[in-house]
Amino acid sequence: MTRSTLLDRLNPVTRIAIAIILSTPLIITLDWLSAGVALVLVIVAALICGFRPAYLAKRLAILFLIALIAGISMALYGQPGGQVWFEWLLIKVTENSLWLALAVVLRILALGLSAMLLFGDVDPTDLADGLAQVVRLPARFVLGALAGIRMLGLFTDDWRSLGLARRARGLGDTGRVRRWLSMAFALLVLAIRRGSRLATAMEAKGFGSTDPEAPVRTWARPSRLRPVDLLGVLAATVLVAIAVGFSLRFGTFHWVGS
Repeated sequence: MTRSTLLDRLNPVTRIAIAIILSTPLIITLDWLSAGVALVLVIVAALICGFRPAYLAKRLAILFLIALIAGISMALYGQPGGQVWFEWLLIKVTENSLWLALAVVLRILALGLSAMLLFGDVDPTDLADGLAQVVRLPARFVLGALAGIRMLGLFTDDWRSLGLARRARGLGDTGRVRRWLSMAFALLVLAIRRGSRLATAMEAKGFGSTDPEAPVRTWARPSRLRPVDLLGVLAATVLVAIAVGFSLRFGTFHWVGS
Protein backbone atom coordinates (compact mmCIF):
# COMPACT_ATOMS: atom_id res chain seq x y z
CA MET A 1 0.00 0.00 0.00
CA THR A 2 1.32 3.47 -0.93
CA ARG A 3 2.23 5.60 2.05
CA SER A 4 0.27 8.84 2.40
CA THR A 5 2.28 12.07 2.15
CA LEU A 6 1.57 15.76 2.50
CA LEU A 7 1.54 16.04 -1.30
CA ASP A 8 -1.67 14.00 -1.32
CA ARG A 9 -3.47 17.02 0.12
CA LEU A 10 -2.57 19.16 -2.89
CA ASN A 11 -4.77 19.59 -5.92
CA PRO A 12 -3.20 18.00 -9.03
CA VAL A 13 -3.27 21.41 -10.70
CA THR A 14 -1.18 22.77 -7.84
CA ARG A 15 1.35 20.03 -8.47
CA ILE A 16 1.64 21.18 -12.07
CA ALA A 17 2.15 24.77 -10.89
CA ILE A 18 4.84 23.66 -8.43
CA ALA A 19 6.59 21.67 -11.18
CA ILE A 20 6.66 24.76 -13.41
CA ILE A 21 8.00 26.94 -10.60
CA LEU A 22 10.75 24.46 -9.79
CA SER A 23 11.75 23.65 -13.34
CA THR A 24 11.81 27.10 -14.98
CA PRO A 25 14.87 28.52 -13.14
CA LEU A 26 16.70 25.20 -13.43
CA ILE A 27 16.11 25.07 -17.19
CA ILE A 28 17.12 28.64 -18.06
CA THR A 29 20.27 28.62 -15.88
CA LEU A 30 23.27 26.32 -15.79
CA ASP A 31 25.42 26.49 -12.68
CA TRP A 32 26.28 23.78 -10.21
CA LEU A 33 25.57 25.71 -7.01
CA SER A 34 21.91 26.56 -7.64
CA ALA A 35 21.32 23.02 -8.91
CA GLY A 36 23.00 21.47 -5.89
CA VAL A 37 21.11 23.66 -3.43
CA ALA A 38 17.83 22.92 -5.24
CA LEU A 39 18.51 19.17 -5.09
CA VAL A 40 19.25 19.30 -1.36
CA LEU A 41 16.14 21.37 -0.68
CA VAL A 42 13.96 19.02 -2.76
CA ILE A 43 15.24 16.05 -0.76
CA VAL A 44 14.64 17.85 2.54
CA ALA A 45 11.16 18.89 1.44
CA ALA A 46 10.40 15.32 0.37
CA LEU A 47 11.42 13.97 3.77
CA ILE A 48 9.27 16.57 5.50
CA CYS A 49 6.33 15.61 3.28
CA GLY A 50 6.63 12.00 4.44
CA PHE A 51 8.62 10.21 1.72
CA ARG A 52 10.87 7.45 2.96
CA PRO A 53 14.65 7.75 2.51
CA ALA A 54 14.77 4.35 0.79
CA TYR A 55 12.16 5.51 -1.73
CA LEU A 56 14.19 8.63 -2.51
CA ALA A 57 17.42 6.64 -2.78
CA LYS A 58 15.94 4.28 -5.37
CA ARG A 59 14.67 7.16 -7.50
CA LEU A 60 17.97 9.01 -7.28
CA ALA A 61 19.88 5.87 -8.29
CA ILE A 62 17.80 5.54 -11.45
CA LEU A 63 18.14 9.23 -12.26
CA PHE A 64 21.89 9.19 -11.63
CA LEU A 65 22.44 6.66 -14.41
CA ILE A 66 20.63 8.96 -16.83
CA ALA A 67 22.34 12.08 -15.52
CA LEU A 68 25.76 10.45 -15.77
CA ILE A 69 25.39 9.97 -19.53
CA ALA A 70 24.51 13.65 -20.01
CA GLY A 71 27.30 14.70 -17.66
CA ILE A 72 29.96 12.72 -19.51
CA SER A 73 28.84 14.21 -22.84
CA MET A 74 29.03 17.72 -21.39
CA ALA A 75 32.48 17.04 -19.90
CA LEU A 76 33.85 15.81 -23.23
CA TYR A 77 32.19 18.28 -25.60
CA GLY A 78 31.05 21.16 -23.39
CA GLN A 79 32.10 24.78 -23.78
CA PRO A 80 35.88 24.88 -23.13
CA GLY A 81 37.38 27.28 -20.68
CA GLY A 82 40.07 27.44 -18.02
CA GLN A 83 42.70 24.75 -17.59
CA VAL A 84 42.75 21.96 -20.16
CA TRP A 85 42.85 18.53 -18.55
CA PHE A 86 42.58 16.28 -21.60
CA GLU A 87 42.38 16.87 -25.36
CA TRP A 88 42.02 14.44 -28.26
CA LEU A 89 40.45 15.20 -31.66
CA LEU A 90 37.02 16.74 -30.92
CA ILE A 91 37.21 15.85 -27.23
CA LYS A 92 38.43 18.63 -24.97
CA VAL A 93 38.02 18.27 -21.21
CA THR A 94 38.56 21.60 -19.50
CA GLU A 95 37.84 23.11 -16.12
CA ASN A 96 34.73 24.88 -17.43
CA SER A 97 33.34 21.77 -19.16
CA LEU A 98 33.72 19.78 -15.92
CA TRP A 99 31.80 22.41 -13.96
CA LEU A 100 29.11 22.39 -16.63
CA ALA A 101 28.97 18.60 -16.46
CA LEU A 102 28.48 18.74 -12.70
CA ALA A 103 25.72 21.33 -13.16
CA VAL A 104 23.96 19.15 -15.74
CA VAL A 105 24.08 16.09 -13.48
CA LEU A 106 22.72 18.00 -10.48
CA ARG A 107 20.00 19.62 -12.58
CA ILE A 108 18.78 16.32 -13.98
CA LEU A 109 18.67 14.89 -10.47
CA ALA A 110 16.75 17.88 -9.10
CA LEU A 111 14.28 18.07 -11.99
CA GLY A 112 13.79 14.33 -12.27
CA LEU A 113 13.31 13.76 -8.55
CA SER A 114 10.82 16.61 -8.19
CA ALA A 115 8.85 15.32 -11.19
CA MET A 116 8.76 11.78 -9.79
CA LEU A 117 7.59 13.02 -6.40
CA LEU A 118 4.95 15.35 -7.79
CA PHE A 119 3.44 13.11 -10.47
CA GLY A 120 4.36 9.58 -9.48
CA ASP A 121 1.09 8.92 -7.67
CA VAL A 122 -1.32 11.38 -9.29
CA ASP A 123 -4.68 9.82 -10.12
CA PRO A 124 -5.61 10.59 -13.76
CA THR A 125 -9.25 11.18 -12.81
CA ASP A 126 -8.29 13.72 -10.14
CA LEU A 127 -6.00 15.44 -12.63
CA ALA A 128 -8.78 15.59 -15.22
CA ASP A 129 -11.20 17.03 -12.63
CA GLY A 130 -8.67 19.71 -11.75
CA LEU A 131 -7.89 20.63 -15.36
CA ALA A 132 -11.59 20.92 -16.21
CA GLN A 133 -12.86 22.66 -13.07
CA VAL A 134 -9.87 24.74 -11.93
CA VAL A 135 -7.97 25.51 -15.14
CA ARG A 136 -11.24 25.51 -17.15
CA LEU A 137 -9.91 23.48 -20.06
CA PRO A 138 -12.56 22.22 -22.52
CA ALA A 139 -14.37 19.21 -21.09
CA ARG A 140 -14.25 17.41 -24.43
CA PHE A 141 -10.46 17.57 -24.55
CA VAL A 142 -10.01 16.64 -20.88
CA LEU A 143 -12.38 13.67 -20.97
CA GLY A 144 -10.92 12.38 -24.22
CA ALA A 145 -7.40 12.55 -22.81
CA LEU A 146 -8.53 10.84 -19.61
CA ALA A 147 -10.16 8.02 -21.56
CA GLY A 148 -6.98 7.54 -23.59
CA ILE A 149 -4.78 7.44 -20.49
CA ARG A 150 -7.10 4.93 -18.82
CA MET A 151 -6.75 2.63 -21.82
CA LEU A 152 -2.95 2.71 -21.91
CA GLY A 153 -2.85 -0.05 -19.33
CA LEU A 154 -4.69 -2.35 -21.72
CA PHE A 155 -1.74 -2.36 -24.13
CA THR A 156 0.26 -4.62 -21.83
CA ASP A 157 -2.57 -7.14 -21.63
CA ASP A 158 -3.08 -6.97 -25.40
CA TRP A 159 0.63 -7.55 -26.05
CA ARG A 160 0.67 -10.54 -23.73
CA SER A 161 -2.44 -12.00 -25.38
CA LEU A 162 -0.96 -11.55 -28.84
CA GLY A 163 2.22 -13.31 -27.76
CA LEU A 164 0.33 -16.24 -26.26
CA ALA A 165 -1.85 -16.53 -29.35
CA ARG A 166 1.18 -16.67 -31.65
CA ARG A 167 2.85 -19.26 -29.47
CA ALA A 168 -0.30 -21.39 -29.52
CA ARG A 169 -0.09 -21.34 -33.32
CA GLY A 170 3.63 -22.17 -33.31
CA LEU A 171 4.74 -18.71 -34.50
CA GLY A 172 6.48 -17.39 -31.41
CA ASP A 173 9.72 -19.37 -31.28
CA THR A 174 11.72 -18.00 -34.23
CA GLY A 175 12.22 -14.70 -36.02
CA ARG A 176 12.10 -12.32 -33.08
CA VAL A 177 12.36 -9.13 -35.14
CA ARG A 178 9.66 -10.24 -37.56
CA ARG A 179 7.49 -11.40 -34.68
CA TRP A 180 7.89 -8.06 -32.90
CA LEU A 181 6.98 -6.08 -36.03
CA SER A 182 3.90 -8.18 -36.75
CA MET A 183 2.75 -7.96 -33.13
CA ALA A 184 3.33 -4.20 -33.09
CA PHE A 185 1.19 -3.83 -36.22
CA ALA A 186 -1.54 -6.02 -34.72
CA LEU A 187 -1.45 -3.96 -31.51
CA LEU A 188 -1.81 -0.78 -33.57
CA VAL A 189 -4.88 -2.20 -35.31
CA LEU A 190 -6.39 -3.19 -31.95
CA ALA A 191 -5.72 0.29 -30.55
CA ILE A 192 -7.39 2.00 -33.53
CA ARG A 193 -10.43 -0.25 -33.29
CA ARG A 194 -10.75 0.24 -29.56
CA GLY A 195 -10.32 4.00 -29.93
CA SER A 196 -13.06 4.11 -32.57
CA ARG A 197 -15.45 2.16 -30.35
CA LEU A 198 -14.63 4.40 -27.39
CA ALA A 199 -15.19 7.56 -29.43
CA THR A 200 -18.55 6.27 -30.65
CA ALA A 201 -19.61 5.35 -27.13
CA MET A 202 -18.59 8.75 -25.76
CA GLU A 203 -20.43 10.56 -28.55
CA ALA A 204 -23.55 8.48 -27.84
CA LYS A 205 -23.39 9.50 -24.17
CA GLY A 206 -23.10 13.19 -25.01
CA PHE A 207 -19.41 13.72 -24.25
CA GLY A 208 -18.84 15.38 -27.61
CA SER A 209 -21.80 17.73 -27.54
CA THR A 210 -21.11 21.31 -28.66
CA ASP A 211 -24.69 22.53 -28.48
CA PRO A 212 -24.66 26.00 -26.83
CA GLU A 213 -28.14 25.34 -25.44
CA ALA A 214 -27.10 22.08 -23.77
CA PRO A 215 -27.10 22.02 -19.95
CA VAL A 216 -23.88 22.93 -18.17
CA ARG A 217 -21.79 19.83 -17.56
CA THR A 218 -21.60 18.69 -13.97
CA TRP A 219 -18.85 16.71 -12.30
CA ALA A 220 -19.17 13.81 -9.88
CA ARG A 221 -16.19 14.93 -7.82
CA PRO A 222 -15.65 18.65 -7.26
CA SER A 223 -12.07 19.93 -7.55
CA ARG A 224 -11.22 23.09 -5.63
CA LEU A 225 -8.13 24.93 -4.50
CA ARG A 226 -7.58 25.18 -0.76
CA PRO A 227 -5.20 27.12 1.50
CA VAL A 228 -2.78 24.18 1.52
CA ASP A 229 -2.37 24.62 -2.25
CA LEU A 230 -1.26 28.22 -1.72
CA LEU A 231 1.23 27.05 0.89
CA GLY A 232 2.63 24.51 -1.56
CA VAL A 233 3.16 27.15 -4.24
CA LEU A 234 4.76 29.53 -1.75
CA ALA A 235 7.09 26.77 -0.50
CA ALA A 236 8.20 25.99 -4.07
CA THR A 237 8.80 29.69 -4.75
CA VAL A 238 10.91 30.05 -1.61
CA LEU A 239 12.89 26.93 -2.54
CA VAL A 240 13.72 28.31 -5.97
CA ALA A 241 14.55 31.75 -4.57
CA ILE A 242 17.00 30.23 -2.09
CA ALA A 243 18.70 28.14 -4.79
CA VAL A 244 19.09 31.04 -7.22
CA GLY A 245 20.03 33.40 -4.38
CA PHE A 246 22.96 31.17 -3.41
CA SER A 247 24.31 31.20 -6.96
CA LEU A 248 23.96 34.99 -7.20
CA ARG A 249 25.59 35.51 -3.81
CA PHE A 250 28.65 33.38 -4.61
CA GLY A 251 28.98 34.46 -8.24
CA THR A 252 28.27 31.13 -9.94
CA PHE A 253 25.04 32.19 -11.68
CA HIS A 254 25.19 31.22 -15.36
CA TRP A 255 22.52 31.59 -18.06
CA VAL A 256 22.08 28.76 -20.53
CA GLY A 257 23.84 29.61 -23.79
CA SER A 258 25.88 32.47 -22.37
